[in-house]
This record gives sequence, C-alpha cells and structure tokens, in this order.
Amino acid sequence: MTSTPRASGLASAAAGTGTPLGRANLPRAVQLGLIGLLIALSILAWNITGDRMEGMDAGPGTDLGDLGWFVGVWVVMMAAMMFPSILPMVLMYSRIQRNRRDRGAAVAFGTAVFIGGYLVSWTAAGVLGYSLFDAIRSLEIGFLAWDEGGRFVAAGVLLAAAVYELTPLKDVCLSECRDSLTFMGHSWRPGAIGAVRMGIAHGAWCIGCCWALMAALFALGVMSLGWMALIAAMIATEKLLPWKAVATRAVMAVLLALAIAVAVAPEHVPGLTLPDSPEAMGAM
Repeated sequence: MTSTPRASGLASAAAGTGTPLGRANLPRAVQLGLIGLLIALSILAWNITGDRMEGMDAGPGTDLGDLGWFVGVWVVMMAAMMFPSILPMVLMYSRIQRNRRDRGAAVAFGTAVFIGGYLVSWTAAGVLGYSLFDAIRSLEIGFLAWDEGGRFVAAGVLLAAAVYELTPLKDVCLSECRDSLTFMGHSWRPGAIGAVRMGIAHGAWCIGCCWALMAALFALGVMSLGWMALIAAMIATEKLLPWKAVATRAVMAVLLALAIAVAVAPEHVPGLTLPDSPEAMGAM
C-alpha cells in the first residue's frame, strides 16, 4: 500500500526525524506510566462494576433498569473491558502528540480527551443497545420466554456473532483497530477538538469490530462479571495478539461452542444463569 503524505508525516513525527518507528521518541517512563494508569483505571472500573451489579445477573434477558442507571454502569463497563485493549492506540497517540508539541501537560490533556472521545462512541452504542433491548421487551412476545424459544434466540445471537468473525466488515474494522499508525495517519486532527474527533472515530471502528461480541454478552447475561471477563478476553485476544487470523478463528470457535451449548444443554453451560432459575428470580 502506498502511504499518504499525512501518514508519512505522522510516521516521522512518531519516530522523530530520521529515527525508525521502532525507536520512537516516547520515554520508557512515560510508556510505563500510561500502561500502568490505564490498567489501574481498568481494575478500578472492574471493582466498581462488580459492586454495582452484584446479585443482578438474571441470565439472558436481564432487566437493564432505567436508562440513566444503565448508561452509568455501561460507561464504567466499557472502561473495564476496553482500556487494556486500546493501549497500543493510546501509546501511539501520545507518541505522535509528544513529538509534535513536546509539552507534557498538552500531551496528557490530549491523551485524556482522546480516551474520552472513545468512551463517547461506546456510550452512544450503549444507549442504542438499551433502546433496542427495551423495545423488544416491551412487545412482550411470548416466544422470547426462556421456556419457549428464548434459549434458541440467545443461541442464534451467539451464532450470528460467530459468523460475523469471518466477515469482511469485521476484518476491516479489526485491522483499523490493530494498526495504530495507519489509523493516526488518516484520522489525525490537531488540538482538543481533534483529539475528541479521533477518539470518537477510533471508538466507531471499535464498535464495528466488537458489536457482535457485545450482543453475545447480552445473550449470555449482561450483568454477569464472568461473561464480561470472557468477552473482554476475546476482545483483547483479537486486538493484541500478533496473529490476527488465528485470534479471530479462536474467538469464532468459542462463540460457536457456546451457541451449540446454549441451544442444546443450557443447564450445563458453566456460569450461565437460567432465566427461570431461583437465582434469576432472586436477581430480578
């Protein structure tokens, strides 16, 4: 692929004049600080999520509460699940920003705004997901009851998520999420507004990559920390491992196995709360 002038310019900015990108001018202490901060924020978000969702897992079809409460929980969930996976993109943004401006306060502020823009995209996705889920529940379709066709609907969502792993759209979105320099090359915008726009754009690509996995989370129990952890691990596998094709096929295999298990023997799926079980009734 022929590089654009902007991408070439940002490669130079990231690396420093005449310096290979692999030796980009971002001090190791800064890199470790960013990594440590995002991991610490992710751990904090996991703890907050666990406290807020304790005892609320009613399995597939769990009541999401009112919109305001759900949005608050959703944003914290996204921080918990996604922050480890976006580390390469955040490091690349900080690297380019530092070499373009070389002022610590400006770099820190820009990086924070970039992450904020990313969360804006996921907040919008959460509101959309809530609206669709609530609209379907309001129809009170009897077939969706777990003892009717509910388990097959949940299995169908998991199957669709598995199939999506092999689609061209998934591949394009995942490539955009994995290649931080290419993303910065065609998305770079200066200033705070630019950082917000870039964060929103990165979030949009991430949604394109991960929306089916999030749908799978709803199908398994969106208020379950265990299923959250599994989906987060899948996302990290796809975004961080060097073997993209192997990662996507491994995730597809897990989703396919879950789809079959939920359809055939949901009572034997570890960690799955059945909606008609005493545990689910207590949570509801």
